[in-house]
Amino acid sequence: MEMQQFYYDNKIVKKFIYATIVFGVVGMAVGLLLALLFLFPNLTDGISWLSFGRLRPLHTNAVIFAFVGNAMFAGIYYSLQRLLKARMFSDFLSNLNFWGWQLMIVAAAISLPLGYSTSKEYAELEWPIDVAIALIWVVFGINMIGTILKRRERHLYVAIWFYLATFVTVAVLHIFNSLALPVSAMKSYSVYAGVQDALVQWWYGHNAVAFFLTTPFLGLMYYYIPKAANRPVYSYRLSIVHFWSLIFLYIWAGPHHLLYSALPNWAQNLGVVFSVMLIAPSWGGMINGLLTLRGAWDKVREEPVLKFFVVAVTGYGMATFEGPMLSLKNVNAIAHFTDWIIAHVHVGALAWNGFMAFGIIYWLIPRMTKGPLYSLKLANTHFWLGTLGIILYTLPLYVAGFTQASMWKQFNPDGTLTYGNFLETVTQIIPMYWMRAVGGTLYISGMFILVYNIYQTVKVNNAVEDELAEAPALQKISAGRIKGEKFHPWLERKPIQLTILATVAILIGGIIQIVPTIMVKSNIPTITSVKPYTPLELEGRDLYIREGCVGCHSQMVRPFRSEVERYGPQSKAGEFVYDHPFLWGSKRTGPDLLRVGGKYNDNWHFNHMWSPQSTSAGSIMPGYKWLFDNKALDISDIENKMKVMRTLGVPYTDAEIANAEKAIKAQAGKIENNLHADPDFVKSYEESKKKAVARGEVFVPMQDREIVALIAYIQRLGTDIKVKK
Repeated sequence: MEMQQFYYDNKIVKKFIYATIVFGVVGMAVGLLLALLFLFPNLTDGISWLSFGRLRPLHTNAVIFAFVGNAMFAGIYYSLQRLLKARMFSDFLSNLNFWGWQLMIVAAAISLPLGYSTSKEYAELEWPIDVAIALIWVVFGINMIGTILKRRERHLYVAIWFYLATFVTVAVLHIFNSLALPVSAMKSYSVYAGVQDALVQWWYGHNAVAFFLTTPFLGLMYYYIPKAANRPVYSYRLSIVHFWSLIFLYIWAGPHHLLYSALPNWAQNLGVVFSVMLIAPSWGGMINGLLTLRGAWDKVREEPVLKFFVVAVTGYGMATFEGPMLSLKNVNAIAHFTDWIIAHVHVGALAWNGFMAFGIIYWLIPRMTKGPLYSLKLANTHFWLGTLGIILYTLPLYVAGFTQASMWKQFNPDGTLTYGNFLETVTQIIPMYWMRAVGGTLYISGMFILVYNIYQTVKVNNAVEDELAEAPALQKISAGRIKGEKFHPWLERKPIQLTILATVAILIGGIIQIVPTIMVKSNIPTITSVKPYTPLELEGRDLYIREGCVGCHSQMVRPFRSEVERYGPQSKAGEFVYDHPFLWGSKRTGPDLLRVGGKYNDNWHFNHMWSPQSTSAGSIMPGYKWLFDNKALDISDIENKMKVMRTLGVPYTDAEIANAEKAIKAQAGKIENNLHADPDFVKSYEESKKKAVARGEVFVPMQDREIVALIAYIQRLGTDIKVKK
């Protein structure tokens, strides 16, 4: 049989590895800064682009798409070529994939701190960046599928099944969740509203975890653990069951993020049922990974790469046990909106994704540079620092979560809330936040050790060059099934059919859940008293989104006695029909705001946004002093915003749109008049006016500043359906 010689492209793998390391440091450093902001809320006082609300989505995007995403590409580009015995389909597409992805990351790193955000969890980037991401993702898919089609290995190994499912599903999720109508170059509104937007977002959000953070890394697990241990995968049959059951069941589980919300009960219950079933395939994969190491435990004790892999797969098992447990309604009633969820997410991110990435880097670099790792001792030190960091990060947050839930729900014998002041809960868990910061410091310290270790390894060893390989050309055989050939082995040599079947498997759940919620109007009963936002309130809502307030405040009152007593009447689906996007949130660092309108006067909100500690002693909320700056609120796009909203179904009239600027000035003038009721405000306002005039500045009246628009929006919340006690 004639052998063909070719070169594996190692240089593209090297680029993705280096990007993984760089963005790992950046993403983790931002995360540590956020942990410190819980302890020192005014650490970045007055610097808008370093505020918690703007940095939080930067941290999540940097870790998920920059650190984990680059690690995924590095692992796939290396393993795919060797599993298929072929160089990547196109060097140009490989490099376009790399540089395009880095460009998207830089765009996110610039736009998010500047406040350009859609507010949708893990999908905060605005529409031009979303379009570019979709295009680069398609480039990756074409390159992968092209390589599969020119392969020299007949059967597709299990890792490649997971890679294909990842490509198809992420494309579907990203496109449908990101559908929006642009207002301007960096502003858009989601085409979905309220309950529908929430369902689509968490169909995406949960499955971004499933198909960006899980399935590709399961594929990497199936390649790198057997390679590192020099052992075959424990069970081929289990890998088949694991793959098909996982991709079919996962797509249904998104609604478990919306339990006890205004989402229709049938959709919530579907999410619960499929979430509970998910534990079987998830643990099947974990068992397959760990049992691959049978007979290699002596090697595990000696080699840091295998240590990282063992803890990674164990972390995957823990997170995928906890996920179905959290989807049970009685458990969710305790955990949701608390720090328990933050701990749960970080078990997956720090252990499963982080440790898998570290293990792959430590395994790949010596092989690509044709020399030993600079220091096994340093790699082992990294492992133990990282492991201790995970423990010290997560355990305190579990305690914090239980503390929050128990304090929120306690009542006195007379039926009043024991802890009526939300801040009593916050001050109680500050020690846990200190421990979380210590754990994060240990984890990033391990990352710095990796940077030094890899730098020294690359410095001492050979430069990374493309690797010569040879393999026989793939011989054509019958397109049908060979006599005695079972269905799945046949499917493994048919990449197109395998991809189509995987696509069908992931589409079923999404269609059954989402289409009825969007198409059947009875799922979202209307409420006649609910009206669209005024132009000033719409501008204020956009400021709320820009500042990332949804990262700390929910807008969803669940049907619990404690929440109804604390916040007001239970949320109803019809309240959110004009919300593009929805702002239900997923964490209560501060109290729920759905019914906050009218609870405090305008002066209270004014002072609270300037210095939260002045109105709420012990608050860990930062000030938003840039909202008060001597510059006018930009209302140049208000007519375009209202026209887009009308296209999306919000009933603005032509007259309301034409008179939007007049309406803004009238409502803002009333709020400024209310502020003048406070003598302290009048005094400081007049003083600032004199200083501005003395400096030769054009003085902007308070009614024209951003803070007034935000007050207008906050004072509107919940007032459409106020219920008399």
